[in-house]
Amino acid sequence: MERALVVVHRPAASGGRRVSVHRDGGAEILGLAHSDRDLIVFLEAAGLSSPAELLDDPDWVEWRGGRPHEWGSAP
Repeated sequence: MERALVVVHRPAASGGRRVSVHRDGGAEILGLAHSDRDLIVFLEAAGLSSPAELLDDPDWVEWRGGRPHEWGSAP
């Protein structure tokens, strides 16, 4: 498996967080996640092995603009 950086962006005003994967010099938006389960599904679809194990690994997942695993709307 190639190395990929997953970015979980800040919570949206309407709830959920945009998720993107960055690899090979480009970025792909995977979708808007509303839970860890959504995030895992997106990462599986992107070809990442054992995505549930990667969520708390800062070498793989960068949580921006909010705490990890918080999916509510922005303040």
